[in-house]
Amino acid sequence: MRRFYTGLILFSLLLTTPVWAWWGGGHDILTQASVKALPEEMPEFFRNADKMVAHCAYDPDISKERGTPHARQAEYGEHYIDIELFGEHPIPEGRDAHLKLCAELGLEPRKVGTLPYALAEWTERLAVAFAEYRKWPDNPMIQNKCFLYAGFLAHYAQDMCQPLHLTINFDGIKQPDGTRLHQGIHEKVDSAIELLAFKPMDLAWEQRIEAVDDLMPAIIAQIKTGHSLVDNVYALAEDWKNLKNPTPDLVEFTLVRARESVRWTASLYLTAWKLSESIRLPGWLDRAKNDEE
Repeated sequence: MRRFYTGLILFSLLLTTPVWAWWGGGHDILTQASVKALPEEMPEFFRNADKMVAHCAYDPDISKERGTPHARQAEYGEHYIDIELFGEHPIPEGRDAHLKLCAELGLEPRKVGTLPYALAEWTERLAVAFAEYRKWPDNPMIQNKCFLYAGFLAHYAQDMCQPLHLTINFDGIKQPDGTRLHQGIHEKVDSAIELLAFKPMDLAWEQRIEAVDDLMPAIIAQIKTGHSLVDNVYALAEDWKNLKNPTPDLVEFTLVRARESVRWTASLYLTAWKLSESIRLPGWLDRAKNDEE
């Protein structure tokens, strides 16, 4: 069934010319699809906001603008994690543990990357915002906050499904002489979802969305799965050079990764919604009163 679906995608690509643009558009496509794939148990205001959430999914990259050096420094490492640098050590299950292990190994945390912690933290922030929505469902300020948090979550979740965001070989395979074989491949892979012109409805089609039982173990499992595909990316090294005439293998690989990005993002939205049921907001918080003043 998957090969049949891939064949339909490839056929449609032969009939259309992809629009060349920066890969942020891929996050737009994936985020729209993630919202469209959500089950009805998610609140309606959120299920109807695919374009708004996708708008916010650009923001983590915009924050890396060179004209905002402090935001850039804080944001840069949130998009990747080079797990080989941990050696035999397991991936730490929290930002504090990550900082401690980096100190023990003599590593700079920013160079290792902090992607899993960014994703966990934004998932929990969204859960808190959803808890506020449950208490004040007609407050548009709270709804807008949910969209923003969901955009950040989407960006990091989707970066996690791009294998080159999980390895020291993020843009070519380092050679003994310090050069990189296949340098430039990262941008090609990042661009593929947009350049292949995948449609949100197609990526959302027949997705099975379930909340995760335990957030950080699920994130670490996703990282390990993605990292296992690094060799697959490089096996297609020649294919990535010509996205205007994609090979069936490249289309299938990208399609599978795109659909997993959608499933993973949507599952974290549902996870945040379920977590929000048990969150106790502080007693001093009165959004109805404060937002009217």
